[in-house]
Amino acid sequence: MKYSSQMVAKNYFIFALVLLAGEMLFGLILGTQYIAGDFLFPEIPFNVARMVHTNLLIVLILFGFMGSAYYLVPEESERELWSPLLANIMFWVFAAAGVATILGYLLVPYATLAELTYNNLLPTMGREFLEQPTITKIGIVVVALAFVLNIGMTILKGRKTVITVVLLTGLLGLAVFFLFAFYVPDNLVLDKFFWWYVVHLWVEGVWELILGAILSFVLIKVTGVDREHIDKWLYLIIAMTLVSGIVGTGHHYFYIGAPSYWLWIGSIASAVEPLPFFLMILYAFTMAKQRRIDHDNKMALTWAKGTAVMAFLGAGVLGFLHTLAPVNFFTHGTQLTAAHGHLSFFGAYIMILFTIISYAMPILRGRPHGNCAKAQAVERKAFWMMVIGMLGVTSALVIAGTMQVFLQRLPDVDALSFMATQTEIVPVYMVRLAFGVMSVLGLLTYFYSFFVKEEA
Repeated sequence: MKYSSQMVAKNYFIFALVLLAGEMLFGLILGTQYIAGDFLFPEIPFNVARMVHTNLLIVLILFGFMGSAYYLVPEESERELWSPLLANIMFWVFAAAGVATILGYLLVPYATLAELTYNNLLPTMGREFLEQPTITKIGIVVVALAFVLNIGMTILKGRKTVITVVLLTGLLGLAVFFLFAFYVPDNLVLDKFFWWYVVHLWVEGVWELILGAILSFVLIKVTGVDREHIDKWLYLIIAMTLVSGIVGTGHHYFYIGAPSYWLWIGSIASAVEPLPFFLMILYAFTMAKQRRIDHDNKMALTWAKGTAVMAFLGAGVLGFLHTLAPVNFFTHGTQLTAAHGHLSFFGAYIMILFTIISYAMPILRGRPHGNCAKAQAVERKAFWMMVIGMLGVTSALVIAGTMQVFLQRLPDVDALSFMATQTEIVPVYMVRLAFGVMSVLGLLTYFYSFFVKEEA
């Protein structure tokens, strides 16, 4: 660790991993409720479990991004963080707000929560992924502004690199596009139109810039490849990401009341969106092949290469699989959507957090060369358990979604009702749950790797 203020990142990384454990736990609860609908009812009904599951995902990624920025920016900028105190204060503010919000979901009926938090003064609640009370949203804006200020001032006062410029661009976009969470038109079509400005332009836009910056930083550290070479790849990837990602918002505007030209725009952009992720695979593996050093932290490079592959499969392949308009007409809202979502988030964003944590946490704990060989062997097992588990979950969801289309949605068959279709899919949901358990066991194995010590 070159700069003492990088220690700020440690709490963010730890809390992100704790939230990930909670998010995956609620995933298991939801997987069980697909099989036995009354599981944990009425204490944790399905709609509440799903709300907690998705909100924990969003918050843990934000904590991970913040920790990543607080770790890499001082090193890239060659100076201490502008205000470590501000970063630490915002950690506790954000953590307290996040915990209070999740407890509110679990302990208070949602309508009552809206009343208690004075949602009537500025109505923003009730939309998927953006269920947070208005007061929590305001808190997120405050935390995001303080975070961008801290990172921005550090970059402005220090050395500028392509990595920090791309990262700051992504972070500014993250903060700006979240403001659309406060705009709730009365017209449902307009509401959905602008709702995607947060959800899509985060996930398939500015977050990918943050992903690219973190991946590039770790690759430089563990491969020793010239920065100029990595910069060229990063520019190419983010250019394609921004163009295809922004225009690709159109693949969410199918059949919602938007003009018909979005069918063409969305479909064409969807055909282009896998390309940046394929380039990311070439990027990661080319850097690994051309490495000039043999870094002791083998797992950081393993996570980096795994991120590129899994992001391509989840965001690229599975995204393209059902986002052409004629196909999406039958598949939208089926478990194919869930398959795409699960592997996209895991492959692109959870795995990039594992990448930076695998590299940075040993250094923050006084192990500059990475964890010992025995600990990395345990971590490697955790890597494969989680990867295989998520591939299994996703494959089961692809099968379940295909069954939904054939049993429920094709016009030339005797279609079943929604619930009758779900009954037919239960065996597939059981397989999905089993792979979900494997993923959770993989995460627990990953946690265990932090406590493994080399034998004397």
